[in-house]
Amino acid sequence: MKRTLVMGILNVTPDSFSDGGKYNEVTHAVNRVHEMIAQGVDIIDIGGYSTRPGYTEISIGEEINRVIPVLKAICDIDVIISVDTFRSEVAEAALEHGAHIINDQWAGKFDPKIFDVVKKYDAEIILMHNEKEEISGDVMEHMITDLCTQAQHAQDAGIPHDKIWLDPGIGFAKSREQEVEVMKRLDELVALNYKVLLATSRKRMVKELLGGETTPTERDEGTLATTAIGINFGVEAVRVHNVLMNARFIKVMDQLKGEING
Repeated sequence: MKRTLVMGILNVTPDSFSDGGKYNEVTHAVNRVHEMIAQGVDIIDIGGYSTRPGYTEISIGEEINRVIPVLKAICDIDVIISVDTFRSEVAEAALEHGAHIINDQWAGKFDPKIFDVVKKYDAEIILMHNEKEEISGDVMEHMITDLCTQAQHAQDAGIPHDKIWLDPGIGFAKSREQEVEVMKRLDELVALNYKVLLATSRKRMVKELLGGETTPTERDEGTLATTAIGINFGVEAVRVHNVLMNARFIKVMDQLKGEING
């Protein structure tokens, strides 16, 4: 039976929309890693660069200074570590200090050298769909064309097919209607036979589907609905803030899906 993986978010930033400032000290970050492991996490995704609306631009050096001390402190822990960056210099520093996956929200379009870095360390890469402007037309056709192009660039750089992930980029360059359309048609992305990561946790789509004003943590139950859809369509992993809630949900959902489909 296929098991859906849980990627736990660890923002080591002062300004992330959900948990900015909570884990930007090494001790707090390490404590959170141990907590997520106890809760059933499979992958820790460290982010040192916030892309929330109105985010503040930071230098490459500042991003490295946020990420690497935490990475050094957890690299000996038995857990898969991903680093959320689109800069090749940060990716190189992260992989040199024990990261296993680079999670690139620009899919190599911002800094194509990131493919060579990932190949050098025989690591994995997550390619997230993103654009500078909101897209028009058939959202899935546009997304699949874009992601397949970037996946081919990754393979041309020597990254094997089985080390490439695709992320539909919920919350980026899409209207709410387009995001709902993507959720309804996730099977088209899964059908490409790359591993698929779904990252919807606490995002504005969930907020608007719930209706009214909610705090980020009040969107966790709504996030579970997206997790359920992802599992039904066969995504490999979900990227979430509330690890315990999603890990428990996934444990039951995977077993029920296995029994029903079996």
